[in-house]
Amino acid sequence: MPRILVIILLLSQFTLARATVPDHHIWSNLLQDHVILADGGHSSTVDYRGMQADRQQLVRYLAQLAEVDRNTFDGWEEADQLAFLINAYNAATIQLVLAEYPGLDSIRDIGWLPGAPWRREFVALFGRRYSLDEIEHGMIRRDFNEPRIHFAVNCASVGCPMLREEAYTGERLEQQLEQQARRFLSDRSRNRATPGGLRLSPIFEWYRDDFSRGWRGHSSLGEFLLDYREALGLSAAQAAALRANEMDIIYLEYDWRLNDNNRR
Repeated sequence: MPRILVIILLLSQFTLARATVPDHHIWSNLLQDHVILADGGHSSTVDYRGMQADRQQLVRYLAQLAEVDRNTFDGWEEADQLAFLINAYNAATIQLVLAEYPGLDSIRDIGWLPGAPWRREFVALFGRRYSLDEIEHGMIRRDFNEPRIHFAVNCASVGCPMLREEAYTGERLEQQLEQQARRFLSDRSRNRATPGGLRLSPIFEWYRDDFSRGWRGHSSLGEFLLDYREALGLSAAQAAALRANEMDIIYLEYDWRLNDNNRR
């Protein structure tokens, strides 16, 4: 077979595989319309009233995700899979909040038992219903060695890394995750260096192992943080202390208030 025909065949197969990946433009449009950047782009809030007015579009998007079968998903590139799951988690979280809005001060107010919002099986994917915990811990964290997902999945709380103002896509996932990491670590209300050491979001305490299990060769949280020393604002001396494991780390209190722009 002539080489040009082989190239055309391979390109057509790649295009066909890409065509099976959902178009996330509905979700992207909702985020662009109702996510408000704050603090110089390091954090964001959500216009839940506006999102509620466009709720049918959210329902449509989640229904689109529910149509994807497991075999199709398994045939995608890893970046497309991860973008799909992050978007599903974030969109479902918004749906959960809207079901209780406006009578809600925190996502933790949903349900009676501790952790109830994340254990409710309401997200339709792959022919069954999953909880948010199952998506985050049983799919995303289990199947992908990617600690920056903690800056991408959003729990609708002030203390959480910002909800991004666009959908994640496989083609741009690396760029998007890297920007999210730098945005969060540059947010001085959540992460900062002081003369007494580092003051960090409790996310780094809760998921410490995710930051030290080999991503980019890192074997400790300190090694991960050193990659982002400029975002953290570390001086040369502070970076050296962190590298030598001589910098104290204190974890800040998590702010569980709803990330609602209408109550900011």
